[in-house]
Amino acid sequence: MNLFNEVSEECSRATTLRYSTSFSSAIKLLHNGLRPHIHNIYGFVRFADEIVDTFHDYNKALLLGEFKRETYLAIERKISLNPILHSFQLTVNQFKINLQLVEAFFKSMELDLSNNKYDTGGYDEYIYGSAEVVGLMCLYVFCEGDAKQYENLKLYARSLGAAFQKVNFLRDIKNDFEGLNRTYFPGCDFRNFTKADKTAIEKDIQKDFDHAYKGILQLPSKAKFGVYVAYKYYVSLFKKIKRLPPQNILEERVRIPNYGKAFILAKAGLRSQFNIL
Repeated sequence: MNLFNEVSEECSRATTLRYSTSFSSAIKLLHNGLRPHIHNIYGFVRFADEIVDTFHDYNKALLLGEFKRETYLAIERKISLNPILHSFQLTVNQFKINLQLVEAFFKSMELDLSNNKYDTGGYDEYIYGSAEVVGLMCLYVFCEGDAKQYENLKLYARSLGAAFQKVNFLRDIKNDFEGLNRTYFPGCDFRNFTKADKTAIEKDIQKDFDHAYKGILQLPSKAKFGVYVAYKYYVSLFKKIKRLPPQNILEERVRIPNYGKAFILAKAGLRSQFNIL
């Protein structure tokens, strides 16, 4: 059984590496004991996201429904022949992750099958289920069973997840709007996306980042540096987006080059050494 567990977790690690070099780099900075579990969460989230965003030639609702049922069966039985789901259930069961978080995540994925425009309430609900709960799942791992610590940090984790997701939305406007016909930001017409629209979105994101940073400083030492580096990656991406006029982000996908990520990591390492995160 140990070998099967290891092979399953290796699949989640490989999924993380292939789909996100930034997150993979940040996860490497976590304590050894935490890394597999964050890979397990990322692999699960990524597969569900792929169903709703990528598999256009297939019955997405059917695939997502099957994936959801298999997820709950894996958690209940504590085994699955799907290595991504098997590794995910290992983490859910070990850290007793609240299944309401899993349910909220699937609800947001289901919204992506039918919703293409959101009002404020729907937007907040979608952000919670698609991103904030992922931060909370990771927080269960970081706190390693310390319920009081989890309760103290959960609002900060939600803010960080929200900030990451909203930056992704800004970065991916072209693909979401033109490729998937989705408009996540309420009240925005991307055929007439103004500077005022962009500024309002950016102020909201900055508020999330500012709040999240306070929580990062309170994280357990095993997790703090890795989460801080992921935060700095996204802050850097956000700053780059802020410098662009609205029309530019409708025409190109903003990225941080590898040398930029290396600089962020080096600078974060120095700040960590001098305890000035």
